[in-house]
Amino acid sequence: MQGAKNAATPVLAATLLSREPSTIRNIPRISDISHMLEILEDLGASVAWKDEHTAVIHTPRIKKHEMDYLLTKRMRSSVLLMGPVLGALGKVRMPEPGGCNIGNRPLGVHFKGFEALGASVEYEQDGYYTIKANSLQGGKVELIERSVTATENMLMLAASIPEKTIISNAASEPHVVCLCDMLGRMGADIAGAGTGVITITGSNELTGVDFKLIPDQIEIGTIAVLAALCGGEISIAPVVPEHMAAIKGKLRDAGVSVAETEHAWVVAGSRETLKAFELTTAPHPGFPTDLQAPFGVLATQAAGKSIINDPMYENRLGYVEHLINMGASATIKDSHTARITGPAGLNGGAFDSLDLRAGATLIIAGLAATGQTVISQAEIIDRGYEKIDERLRALGADISRVE
Repeated sequence: MQGAKNAATPVLAATLLSREPSTIRNIPRISDISHMLEILEDLGASVAWKDEHTAVIHTPRIKKHEMDYLLTKRMRSSVLLMGPVLGALGKVRMPEPGGCNIGNRPLGVHFKGFEALGASVEYEQDGYYTIKANSLQGGKVELIERSVTATENMLMLAASIPEKTIISNAASEPHVVCLCDMLGRMGADIAGAGTGVITITGSNELTGVDFKLIPDQIEIGTIAVLAALCGGEISIAPVVPEHMAAIKGKLRDAGVSVAETEHAWVVAGSRETLKAFELTTAPHPGFPTDLQAPFGVLATQAAGKSIINDPMYENRLGYVEHLINMGASATIKDSHTARITGPAGLNGGAFDSLDLRAGATLIIAGLAATGQTVISQAEIIDRGYEKIDERLRALGADISRVE
């Protein structure tokens, strides 16, 4: 499996914290990563590929504090540059970042964290934020919500401060732990990674690292749903079992056959054993919001009434309307909850991708459906899945990319 998209973006941002080169391995070759690397290069980094998934990134000097407007607007993860640029230069100016339209994702949790460490935040009429810090200092940061990207920004900023910082209400997702691992290898002293309270003492002289990204738990879960619906047997590796506990548990709740070894899963076609389930997304170690849409397709083929609830975002159920148009028996109860009754025969159709995870979900639905399915705006799917059409063809899928 490819390296995790959600781990790759903060790790790449963190390379700005050192003036030495870093070698990052298992980088997914997806458009979000290409965009992140373009931003790094615009800020002064050089990027040299050693092989298809390994790059050496070197920023001997961050040459400016202002983020490029168009590059920043391409992706939500550009928000992760605020912490390292602020730590390195004491100032950063950037517009509201872009990304998928999945709901309201305000930056206030980031700004309050920066302010707790000595920064000031100013909103300008042209849509830019300017964050300044005359004197950054370690301290106590109480995040107002368990935001993954805010936790990562606080970690990167604190890693540049040679004093102790305590981050409370911190996110504990595997990709946050992955970033902590990298920062520790760079020279920061970190305790509590994977818990709600992280303590970090930074350094003025962080070093470069040779670092390998963790596998993508979201892609693993997506492929597992595909295997359950489309027959046959798919072996998925590498898998980090402790990252996948909630996902494996929900697959088994739904009647999916998952055999787990130390570093791999074998998932067998399970349509005849699928049963209704209830799913509510939650921060780690709960069920990840990025996988609720693929499980929505799974619910269309499970016997009985399933409930899909995503309290984290209000715009993540748009794909359900597409499933209804394909023949699914489903009702959107409110902006966070859908009821899906199965099994239902699905028929192909023509649909927009809507967002990254919904686009991948429609691929699964199309492969499970009768007839042809055409998914437009496929470039949205390319943001998070490397060569997905080629890799699915290798598994026997009838899928092709058209201009």
